[in-house]
Amino acid sequence: MHDDREPSSEGPGKPGVSPRRNRFAAADARSQRILMLVLRAVFVVLLISVVVLTVASNRREGLDFGFSTVVGLLMASAALGLIIITVDALTPNKRLAWVVGIFVGTMLGLVGAVAVGSVIDLVANSWELKESSAVYLGLAKVTIGLVLVYLSVSVVLTTRDDFRVVIPYIEFARQVRGTRPLLLDTSVLVDGRIEDLGRTGIVDAPVIVPAFVIDELQALADSGDAGKRQRGRRGLDVLQRLQANPFLDVEIEEFRAEGRSTDRALVEVARDERFRVVTLDSGLEKVAQINGVPVLNLAAVSAAMRPGQASGDGMRIELVKRGEAPHQGVGFLEDGTMVVVDHGAGRVGSTVEVVVTNTVQTSAGRLVFARIAGDEAGVQDVDGGEPAAEQASAVEAMARAATSQPRTPPRPGHEPPASRRPRNPRR
Repeated sequence: MHDDREPSSEGPGKPGVSPRRNRFAAADARSQRILMLVLRAVFVVLLISVVVLTVASNRREGLDFGFSTVVGLLMASAALGLIIITVDALTPNKRLAWVVGIFVGTMLGLVGAVAVGSVIDLVANSWELKESSAVYLGLAKVTIGLVLVYLSVSVVLTTRDDFRVVIPYIEFARQVRGTRPLLLDTSVLVDGRIEDLGRTGIVDAPVIVPAFVIDELQALADSGDAGKRQRGRRGLDVLQRLQANPFLDVEIEEFRAEGRSTDRALVEVARDERFRVVTLDSGLEKVAQINGVPVLNLAAVSAAMRPGQASGDGMRIELVKRGEAPHQGVGFLEDGTMVVVDHGAGRVGSTVEVVVTNTVQTSAGRLVFARIAGDEAGVQDVDGGEPAAEQASAVEAMARAATSQPRTPPRPGHEPPASRRPRNPRR
């Protein structure tokens, strides 16, 4: 399939982005890197300065720190700062829920550290420990405080989804204001019509793509089946173009989906985070509706946007085959709607001007009945009422034919017996 998109100077990750936007993005990223370098340098300097000032403030007779002790403390503080900076650099994609969890965990850990410190002071006063033990008592308080803070943060982060059970009024959930974000599933990305819809600028809500949906697309793209591989690659390409669309706010979010199917995970995420599911899967639509989750089916949106034909409207259509009745011809609109033209059997293969006489909605879709423009016989038949019965029978026959198609084509080599030739006994 030929791709008419212009190559982007930013590579395959951001197709369709203008060079000016690339320059602005590069300048912003460069400024952010410089700011982070300055912040990290200030952090290391402050950490070492705090250690030096602490050592200098505790210099008393009999408690002088040796040179090796001072150097060891400085090296330990510098190593601690480098470890923290390394961890920060290795986790560039941080989430606000994590930050809130770290803050809450730190507060809980500090409260526990203060309580344990009070107990240590009480024990030291009761046992009348010497003044020389004050440094070790302070070291014990700091160590226990760090351990409690670490454990509190770890517990809060690993159980943030269940934290509302312990404290019902605290929940690490997204606060949605205004329009609910749209949660895309795999079928929407593979279909690709969401890209055209987003290009119009009508989508004003944030678009959320779960990471497990991307994993499913990647699994399809790596499949050994050619059809699945093409669908997966198409879905990934559509996602890249959605990210490059200036009218859309596309975010890729990490959600827990262990041991659950993609559809089930989508419904639970949409219910917990108050999202709207966007899908083309009628089964997922029904499951979402059962669970009280708002769902938007792009197939229904596409059907609603089709232009309607009213009686008396004119159009040009190509007749491609004969209809159920001997005098009828059949054509199709661009959206696939079937048009049955009275007295059009003799015009099959040509494009004719027709006038709409009636439209019927069936389980197989919408049918449009029309007559050839200027056909007086068609007008007289409509006035006489005879075509009404023919139209009804045609509707019934077409609906029956559309719903009784074979689900699988006949396998090669399994022709009907009448079409088989008798075997030559000499072969």
